[in-house]
Amino acid sequence: MKQSVNQNRENALTLKIDVDTYIGMKRGVPRLLSTMSRFGVKATFFLSMGPDASGRAIFQLIKNRVFLKKMIRTNAGRLYGIRTALYGTLLPSPMVALAFPELVDRILSEGHEVEFHAWDHRRWQDDLLTRSTAWIEEWFQKGIGAYTKLAGKQPSSFGAPGWLIDDRALEIAGRYGFTYLSCTRAQEPFIHETSGLMEIPSDLPCLEEMGVDTFVPTILNILKDGGTHVLPVHAEAEGGIWNEHFTQLLTEILDTDYSIVPLSTIKNTLRPELLPVRRHRLELLPGRSAVCAV
Repeated sequence: MKQSVNQNRENALTLKIDVDTYIGMKRGVPRLLSTMSRFGVKATFFLSMGPDASGRAIFQLIKNRVFLKKMIRTNAGRLYGIRTALYGTLLPSPMVALAFPELVDRILSEGHEVEFHAWDHRRWQDDLLTRSTAWIEEWFQKGIGAYTKLAGKQPSSFGAPGWLIDDRALEIAGRYGFTYLSCTRAQEPFIHETSGLMEIPSDLPCLEEMGVDTFVPTILNILKDGGTHVLPVHAEAEGGIWNEHFTQLLTEILDTDYSIVPLSTIKNTLRPELLPVRRHRLELLPGRSAVCAV
């Protein structure tokens, strides 16, 4: 992210941790918490609240050959497990964060931030652009209600599943009093033209897009230029079979002059009146299987 939009001249990195699935919440989050505790760093978790319907991805395997290639490339069987591949089809959909209230309490008690990611992550990612406005409104109502039940407060931010949004979603998000969004992939913060809300995007690529062999050197090479950056992390990946690579990255970063801070710290350094007003567009980024907002 360009320093021109940030009043804080220090080099800073945020770990934006998305929790998309039941297995990511059950196994990935505790592992990430233990890893970050070792390094003394804090992150911002974006939690899926409701049903894990990951098994519906089978329809994407049929329709989208790029998605199939991604599943093979990322070793999805080991990444998510067999049961996850059946949730919402042959197996009932378990709740994600709602099934683990004590774990949500642990995240907060250890000094991390918890924000709103999804009600039903898979259906949003697959169906948002063809669903009705009423469906989007109900999705937000269920998700925000569940978040409030778990966290005891309203969320400060929304991070859209798969970085997928449209004008209707932005307009509805604008009704919930979010102080910022983190719904896009972009190089610097901006103001959404549709909603007037501040956007703090993920500017760095995520591990699944790069592959394990190039992940650490690629991120370190980008960070050499300094600035403020947001790294997207997934509980299922960096908290699962690729935790060793995540640990290596943290070790390397903390040997530099970077500080690792929650997203609210970056938000508090920004002056909205100095940010550009922009409209998102949808684009297929390298390493991804579906379009996201850029």
